[in-house]
Amino acid sequence: MSSTIENSTPSQIEAQSAATSVRVKVWDFPVRLFHWSLVLSFIGAYVTNRLGVAYFKYHEWFGYAIIVLVVFRILWVFFGTYHARFVAFLRSPIATWRYAKDFALGRVASIPGHNPLGALMVVLLLLTLLVQAVTGLFSNDEIFNAGALYGYVSNELSLSLTALHKDLFYWIAGAVAVHILAVLLHLVLKRENLVSAMFTGYKRFPKNSAVPAEQLVEIKSSRSWLALVLVTLVALALIAILLTAPEASLSFDY
Repeated sequence: MSSTIENSTPSQIEAQSAATSVRVKVWDFPVRLFHWSLVLSFIGAYVTNRLGVAYFKYHEWFGYAIIVLVVFRILWVFFGTYHARFVAFLRSPIATWRYAKDFALGRVASIPGHNPLGALMVVLLLLTLLVQAVTGLFSNDEIFNAGALYGYVSNELSLSLTALHKDLFYWIAGAVAVHILAVLLHLVLKRENLVSAMFTGYKRFPKNSAVPAEQLVEIKSSRSWLALVLVTLVALALIAILLTAPEASLSFDY
């Protein structure tokens, strides 16, 4: 049997996999576009910050993009397709602990959407990224630049929010590292390519999989039109907030 597999071409292996598994679309287009747009925005915000004060304007734009993306994703857990919603992936602390223990022992089956641990990471990253981006609106660099909403707060509060904005980055970077490690563990231990699924939207499950049938919900429509409406409304709300904010004027007493 093993020699047959070794001598098989990639197309034959794919055909054998298709014969023994079912291909299910679990990630809609808005979720996939959100995911990779957030990755690029986070990297862009980091790079423009490292490049110095001359790139502050671009750093701000990446921050605005993160706010729009994260607020959209929070809304999408209520209005999105099945696997993107809270009801599909949030589990109780006991269920999450059991999953973590079973995963460590190699006793868990693949889950169509987010598994309980992945769900916690999603919530953690969304909340911390939102706090990170919002605090940036009130921050300043004590030299030339200030966030768009700096005019609403005192300089002392702005400096405190600036410190939080800077420190929180390292916590987010740590969470991202854990997330990447988890993806690699899924690939090595379970032969589950989560990266490919986030590009194509599809996952494969054995036909005799232990996954409950009610969880093998296949997305028929990505509801992209609704996602576009939500993103537009969030972006317009942010623009209105930025345009009506008082002008930022840095002043320091040394």
